[in-house]
Amino acid sequence: MSTRMPEIRELIAKRDWSRLRRLVTRWPVAYVAELLMELDKPDRMLFYRCLPRLLAAEVFAYLDSPQQEEFLRDLTDEQARNVVKNLAPDDRTALLSELPAEVVQKLLSLLDGEDLREARQLLGYPEESIGRLMTPDYVSVRPDWTLERTMEEVRKKGRDSETINFIYVTDAAGRLVGTVSLRDVVLGDPADTVRGIMRSPAISVSAFEDREDAADLLERYDLWALPVVDSQGVLLGIVTGDDVFQIAREETTEDFHKGAGITPLHVPLKEAKPALLYRSRILWLILLAGVYLISGNIISRFEGVIAQAVSLVFFLPLLIDSAGNAGSQSAALMVRALAMGDVDSKDWLRVLGREAGLALALGTTMGVSVWAVAAFTENLTVAIITGASMVISVLIASLVGIAVPFALDRFGLDPAAASSPFVTSFADITGVLVYFSIARWILGVHG
Repeated sequence: MSTRMPEIRELIAKRDWSRLRRLVTRWPVAYVAELLMELDKPDRMLFYRCLPRLLAAEVFAYLDSPQQEEFLRDLTDEQARNVVKNLAPDDRTALLSELPAEVVQKLLSLLDGEDLREARQLLGYPEESIGRLMTPDYVSVRPDWTLERTMEEVRKKGRDSETINFIYVTDAAGRLVGTVSLRDVVLGDPADTVRGIMRSPAISVSAFEDREDAADLLERYDLWALPVVDSQGVLLGIVTGDDVFQIAREETTEDFHKGAGITPLHVPLKEAKPALLYRSRILWLILLAGVYLISGNIISRFEGVIAQAVSLVFFLPLLIDSAGNAGSQSAALMVRALAMGDVDSKDWLRVLGREAGLALALGTTMGVSVWAVAAFTENLTVAIITGASMVISVLIASLVGIAVPFALDRFGLDPAAASSPFVTSFADITGVLVYFSIARWILGVHG
């Protein structure tokens, strides 16, 4: 609990709203949001109502989606309308995208006029698109305007804009033709025109593009905000770094979950209910249990081989685990490379060829190592079997670890679905089959 909580509760009890307001306006938004959710419901409502309007909107936008939903359920219709109305358009869209349908309908019914039109427009874009993240709050000017007139526009609209570091230049049809920095406007001659200092063409993104594309562009060009245009190049809004990188963080979290064979939670772990955690993990556990049954069935078909060389069983876990680890490494590298745009599906042949050579080198190194151990502890025949199996198993698992993310990306699916459990499961089955097939051939066992 925050060290300021006793003081906050005392001020609420005394109804000393002016002092409380002076305190919270000096604190970071994140700290105020944490204080808000630590209070019990009656005090929480009183605390929130005393916040200045803009700070209240920022605090609400900072909360996680489950916290926002919980908070809204405790408000009257009028209070909920004020909360949603005061949110920035992009934050409002993010809220409405996460809430249950019945709650969204209720909140939309509380909006009117321009707020309702903006909310419906932004919700009309595809769920994963940049259009859902953009805000129509920005400053735009014309190329023939003087810098003096441009500064007047900044003073007029800059207070409600998401950012004024860059000003967007549009033609008479509203098409984006360039950008100009506020620094250049302030330092330039007031009589000069925008056309003389603007940068053209402007880096922009389509409202229908995937939101990960915005994160890539912001990072590549070291920008904080990115203009969003339609198919005709008309400026629709801007998307800012705080929204995009929050989404990127969520996408990375999803990839981590998928990589571990867990259905993405979409809620903080501390707030996830046991039933949700159970559902997110049980499917892969059952599938892996099925894989082990398949592996066990394969082993049972090589009883004659095992009977002739029982020591082969000693090296089996080492073999399949090593192959699984090598495959998981390849899959992890490829999934991340695809996510970062380092490679794409057109590079598959070159990358697969390079991985084949690397996997052969890794497999040979590991094969020689296990051959030496087996030759020392068992006999030369077992050493040859384990060494050769290690080379082949590592090669196959590594190529699968590279190829599956490529294939998923080619068909428009999430490469992260090529998770470690998938690769290790494949390595288990192929490793057992390769190991005992080579053993049967070398030992000359039939049936």
